[in-house]
Amino acid sequence: MFEPAIQYTAMGPWAPRHVSWLEMACYFGGALLVAALGTWWILHRGGRIGLDEPDTRRKLHEKAISRLGGAPIFLAVGLASLVAGYIGGLGWTRWLPVAICNALIFSVGFVDDLKPLGARVKLVGQIGTALILYSLGVSIDILSNPFGVGSVSLGWWSLPLTLLWLVSIPNIVNLIDGMDGLAGGFGLFLSLTLAFLGYYSGQPDVLVVSLAMAGALAGFLIFNLPPAKIFLGDGGAYLIGFFIASVSLFTSNKGSIIGALLVIIIALGVPILDTLFAIIRRAIRGVSIFNADAEHIHHRLILLGYSKGGALAALYAVCLALSLVGLSILMIKGIALPMVGAILFLLALGTARYLGYIRSWSNFRTQFNETMERRRQREFFRAYGRVLDFEVERCADLQSFVTLFQHGLERMGLAMHPQTGSQPEILALGGGRHFTIHRPTDATDLAEWHLRLDVLLPALERCLEKWKALPSSNEIESAAAPPNLPRSITA
Repeated sequence: MFEPAIQYTAMGPWAPRHVSWLEMACYFGGALLVAALGTWWILHRGGRIGLDEPDTRRKLHEKAISRLGGAPIFLAVGLASLVAGYIGGLGWTRWLPVAICNALIFSVGFVDDLKPLGARVKLVGQIGTALILYSLGVSIDILSNPFGVGSVSLGWWSLPLTLLWLVSIPNIVNLIDGMDGLAGGFGLFLSLTLAFLGYYSGQPDVLVVSLAMAGALAGFLIFNLPPAKIFLGDGGAYLIGFFIASVSLFTSNKGSIIGALLVIIIALGVPILDTLFAIIRRAIRGVSIFNADAEHIHHRLILLGYSKGGALAALYAVCLALSLVGLSILMIKGIALPMVGAILFLLALGTARYLGYIRSWSNFRTQFNETMERRRQREFFRAYGRVLDFEVERCADLQSFVTLFQHGLERMGLAMHPQTGSQPEILALGGGRHFTIHRPTDATDLAEWHLRLDVLLPALERCLEKWKALPSSNEIESAAAPPNLPRSITA
């Protein structure tokens, strides 16, 4: 079990004081009001910046929706923290490292909401923010024995373990932010869990800031529950995740809360399991772990017949139950930890079967072989896509490339013109152009064909750059695809 040893250099002593129920209600209610008003202002005065445009693959909302929902949450928590520090007398100097780094991580996500930065740039920003917090003295330095006395100093392992904690939690929260109200609701439950830990350990500052975050998320959820009028965006998701990760280090500082980080891990059971499923799924399929898909737990529940509201309620119930399980383990000093671990492992296996990630245990090997065959097919497409991309540079004119392009398509089982038993798909290119490809009508699901056909986009984009034209008469000059064609494949 984790017991971070946090050093506060040149910050002075801090004497805790009692926080009344009225003060708790004021911090929660005040943050709720500020976040709700801020969200309302963005919806009515935010203009056209930071909009999430729908597509026909994963973003199926009917109109463009703002992704700036993290801004009012950040404002509400910041104001509540200032009030607690300057007026409430709870002290604020020891929170400077956490406040600065939460502002930094929010800025990384918020800039991405305005103009995409790319996964690598965001990861660098996350690691940099975590390194700053570590350098300011907030770190996991000790692993304590959950079943008795004794502990082990981590030494140089303190750095990678702290970075792993501070970087993984924001990404886990961001990964589940694919359904209206899901990430915000989970953040609300986790913030209330942190508030209880602060109350239980006699740390009123932890209690207050956690209640402020819970109130801010409650105000935001008024507009984010299905059907959502506004999204968290990366800024909001990163802020929630980093807040949970960094504040949990504070709740773990006192010896009476030895298992605070373990409580958070258990409470994060659903998003952690979803992340694990996604990593395994994408690794087996041979795609990047950053490649978004529509096979998360909430997607699977909807495929099983749940409404959006029903799926959300079910996931909320599981999150609440896991939070209570984590708190109960904390209060009984980890005695039931092995049994709870075994139960959670069996539940994870049952969940994988129920959601259809594993169709049948008896036919698991067959399913795995089918998946590997799809991976080989995708790698074949990817290799030909790269060859066609290089051929654009080598060809002197478009006509020369068309011959090679047609040959490559034939090798992939595709065509530029309708064939018997073929299905048209539209590739959306830059500048509002589209290109039609005809693929075989087979049992391969549409998402798999999307992954395969995406490999053609770089070569087609290069054609536009080099020759200002595409390799067939199938080019569609209008910004919109023809109404009689199926969903498009977006670059």
